Amino acid sequence: MTAADFLRTPFAEPVTLPLSEIQGPKRFFNRELSWLSFNWRVLEEASNPAVPLLERLRFLSISDANLDEFYTVRVAGLRALARRSKPGLSEDGRSPSQQLELVHTEARRLMRTQQVVYNRIRRQMESEGLRLMTRSKLTRRDLQYLEQHFLSAVFPVLSPLAIDPAHPFPFIPNTGFCLGLQLERTSDQRRLQALLPIPQQIDRFIPLPGRTADETRFLPLEELLLLHLDMLFPGYAARGHCSFRVLRDSDLEVEEEAEDLVREFETALKRRRRGDVIRLTISAGAPPELFALIKSELGVKDSEIVAVRGLIGMADLKELVVSSHPNLLWPSFTPRVPERVQDFEGDMFAAIQQKDMLLHHPYETFDMVVRFLQQAASDPNVLAIKQTLYRTSTDSPIVGALCEAAEAGKSVTALVELKARFDEAANIRQSRRLERSGAHVVYGFMNYKTHAKISTVVRREGDKLVTYTHYGTGNYHPITARIYTDLSFFTCDPALGRDATRVFNYLSGYVQPEKLENLAISPISLKPRLLDLIAAEAAHARAGKPAEIWAKMNSVIEPEIIDALYDASQAGVKISLVIRGICGVRPGIKGLSENIRVKSIVGRFLEHSRIMCFGNGDALPSPKARVFFSSADWMGRNLNRRVETLVEAKNPTVKAQIVDQIMAANMADEAQSWILGPDGNYSRPEGEADDNLFSCHRFFMENPSLSGRGTAGDKDVSRLSHLFGSADHDLDLDND
Repeated sequence: MTAADFLRTPFAEPVTLPLSEIQGPKRFFNRELSWLSFNWRVLEEASNPAVPLLERLRFLSISDANLDEFYTVRVAGLRALARRSKPGLSEDGRSPSQQLELVHTEARRLMRTQQVVYNRIRRQMESEGLRLMTRSKLTRRDLQYLEQHFLSAVFPVLSPLAIDPAHPFPFIPNTGFCLGLQLERTSDQRRLQALLPIPQQIDRFIPLPGRTADETRFLPLEELLLLHLDMLFPGYAARGHCSFRVLRDSDLEVEEEAEDLVREFETALKRRRRGDVIRLTISAGAPPELFALIKSELGVKDSEIVAVRGLIGMADLKELVVSSHPNLLWPSFTPRVPERVQDFEGDMFAAIQQKDMLLHHPYETFDMVVRFLQQAASDPNVLAIKQTLYRTSTDSPIVGALCEAAEAGKSVTALVELKARFDEAANIRQSRRLERSGAHVVYGFMNYKTHAKISTVVRREGDKLVTYTHYGTGNYHPITARIYTDLSFFTCDPALGRDATRVFNYLSGYVQPEKLENLAISPISLKPRLLDLIAAEAAHARAGKPAEIWAKMNSVIEPEIIDALYDASQAGVKISLVIRGICGVRPGIKGLSENIRVKSIVGRFLEHSRIMCFGNGDALPSPKARVFFSSADWMGRNLNRRVETLVEAKNPTVKAQIVDQIMAANMADEAQSWILGPDGNYSRPEGEADDNLFSCHRFFMENPSLSGRGTAGDKDVSRLSHLFGSADHDLDLDND
């Protein structure tokens, strides 16, 4: 047992800090630095020996893609704030300029470490027969093969660009990757500077024929281009070159009074493509003239340039995670189909009629959500379907089912959120597809994003209408549902159905619901509900009763919520938080947060569900607990500027699944946990070998969950609270 096991270990002794450290802005951690700390934890997984080699390469790729997005959105925003006459301060008391300086320093350090990790992984890959080649190591047979590949698959899409008075410097789009070239004409030694954009439509790494059966080789595309410059610039010889990559401001500005929202977003997307350059990464040792030209034409400052000695654009390394070496990947895992659905031969409505059902993705298949809507589309008794869509896949089976239902004459209403960052264009395409099928498409509010995950199906059963409702913590995206941990809750409870209908009416008609029977929604009632729940636990503590809060989410940064947690901690409430990413809470400080502890879980699956458990006068885990799940993180944007849902789980089996299994396993996890210290640093637990440390991901893969068991019964269902002896209670699962 290690300190990361929040289920069984007591709270650590708090540290004592000067009052100046725990009052005012310093009581919060900085949002941007906290995010960078999360990305460090992602990068650390690329060095974790417990992770298979190619999965480590994937983590390295993810850390670089994360950093790109961070720069194009958050750093771009900070830069815009810094240019204002009165930029204001962050919650932790820093100006935008101060934050930019800290961010640039930390990001450069992270990028240097990425190169170190990459070189280490590359050496290990070579020992496994996976080789990334350079031009100098190619054989004659390789060169022959590559020439044919270049002419047939690469040459037709290239656009070599000379730079001279007649050919001005071209526009390089966001994430654009280019070769900069210094050329010399062989006939008269005349110099020419040129650019060769590397097309993003072609894979970055070209597979080469293996020289042996167990060898897999790749050549970077830029190496192939340098190899064939004579075909692109005949009569010229290369005298110098560099590679560089551009990141641009990707924030989206939309006119609030736009008459046609879709058209306004299409225009804004074009503007975003041409946003200011935020960061330029360029080969270290680039020819000075070439470097000066690129810097001048892109209009970047020295602080926005990163010279890279190594591979530029590590996000592309995901292409090297190949299935031909299964021993270097995670063992295969097939999500479970709930036994209860199988009991009813796949009939989702019959399974939900029996009682509420909670699915835990990806351990239980997201196909059940798709089946729910596909069955609704083909069922003649279904009259209406309503659906929110924030992010979904390109060829979405969810959208396909909605289109099929509309074409069959059912009333279909789809709330498509156009402001889903980087999915705006895809969502515009989906909305047009839905409209062509006859569905009613609405776009919600101009000033709020609709981030709630709700689906309702109205079905005629005898002489009454029954509303079946799905509430989720994740997106309706079958691809990401394979790796994101999320909850899907199915119910035909009339009150929850009425609440969902009221939310849809709010989204389509802008009329605030006067009464919600279970739900709380932002920006109206969700934050006040959370503050009331935290205050109620503080009241229990002051009355001498047990008082405890467990919460799990992606980010906690909203200052009122954090201050409420501090107040509850000082009242004696024991607060255990599992926060994957950004965390503004400073835990374990005497007089401020001595009863708060925080950890982050980073591993095979991306922790994405948002869950809150309040002891309600008892210690957790307890059947008395009030249990909630939500689409919202505890951030200002989620609680104040989005439409989100907070659902209370009241069914005893669902509550037991959340408290005794999902949250207990997250609390008990050691193998993938990082503990947040009062100074803002994260540390892994020290103790046994990794194989002996408890892993919540492994637990969920190996054990069935409670609410989907059906006739299989719950006798073989492991509940962590029972296994670890942390509580002495039983739930009557047969009478709910």
